[in-house]
Amino acid sequence: RQKILGNFIVDFYIACCKIVIEIDGSQHYEDLHRQKDCQRDAELIQMGYTVLRYSNADINQRFQSVCDDIWNCIHKDIEL
Repeated sequence: RQKILGNFIVDFYIACCKIVIEIDGSQHYEDLHRQKDCQRDAELIQMGYTVLRYSNADINQRFQSVCDDIWNCIHKDIEL
């Protein structure tokens, strides 16, 4: 579910771990979009969030791997 964090609307947010999950369509691989994403990620990281990015292809073709990656990130944060 989308969430407003500062000046950004993120695709998904896990509050207990401050994890932002972004799902990127093909437009995110164009140079201008890539630059904006890098700047956005840097600002979110500076605000204390962990940013995870996955492509639509990742979701469609490697969904279990994406879930495992998110799960591992959650557990890493919990153990800290």
